[in-house]
Amino acid sequence: MDLRHLRYFLCVADEMHFGRAAQRLGMSQPPLSQQIRALEQELGVRLFDRTSRRVALTEAGRLFLPEARKTLIQADRAAQVARQTQDGHLGRLAMGFTASAPFVPQIADALYDFRQSYPQVDLKLHELGRDDQVTWIERGDLDIGIMRGVQPPSLPPGLQACWLLEEDMLLALRQDHALARRDADPGIADLAGVPFVLYGTTSSADFNDHFFALCDQAGFKPHITLEVGSFATLLGLVAAGFGVTILARSLSRLHVDKLVLRPLFPPVRTRLWMIHKDDLPPTAQAFRAVILQAISGHDAGAKDA
Repeated sequence: MDLRHLRYFLCVADEMHFGRAAQRLGMSQPPLSQQIRALEQELGVRLFDRTSRRVALTEAGRLFLPEARKTLIQADRAAQVARQTQDGHLGRLAMGFTASAPFVPQIADALYDFRQSYPQVDLKLHELGRDDQVTWIERGDLDIGIMRGVQPPSLPPGLQACWLLEEDMLLALRQDHALARRDADPGIADLAGVPFVLYGTTSSADFNDHFFALCDQAGFKPHITLEVGSFATLLGLVAAGFGVTILARSLSRLHVDKLVLRPLFPPVRTRLWMIHKDDLPPTAQAFRAVILQAISGHDAGAKDA
């Protein structure tokens, strides 16, 4: 059944006059009458009683009227869903991220902006390490991953990485630690023999590998006393004097009693990467645009300041 026929029928039923209905539809009366007859022939029923003086719905037409309205409303809704899905306003977006990512202002801003601009998207967030993010994206359980690493992550064919931003790493230690009281910023070589508490190697594999390489270049292997699986535990144990650790600068927004943060000299940096398949669904395309805009806007604001 042609939806145009239903629209023509509803217009005539509203006006109860073929001339006025034709004028409203922007067409002449004879073609409108022909389209109504075609609908009646298709249905095998008469929808209107026509005389030279009046137009009235038949009993079949009267009962057909509300069903025709519902059909058009549903058709319009289906078209709207298709358009909103195509432009990323409807659908699902599954994201994975390293545990420190939400503390990065640009990432937090992007998540907020996306939820405001795309409120009907079903947004699923998963805290995952590097390898899990790659696996989940490969099998279609994630659309986008955000991970840390000094170098671009090694990815299988069909996946790509986008460098989002770079930030310094800071040495976190208890305020009465000898390295906290020094005037000069500590370097990697100063950490030889110092007990370390590290965030689990699975979650932060790339940075930990880089840190181990820096220690190796300085001629020592780091003395790791504990590996933990949460930032709360990590910071709590460092503040309790169990060792020192290295954090991204974005985590300096967290305040923990008796914990101080010192920059390293020369600086040690880490990068945040966004990974995804080459072919992105509309919701992921929309988020990619939002996060790149958030980073661009933040960089512009920093330059202006």
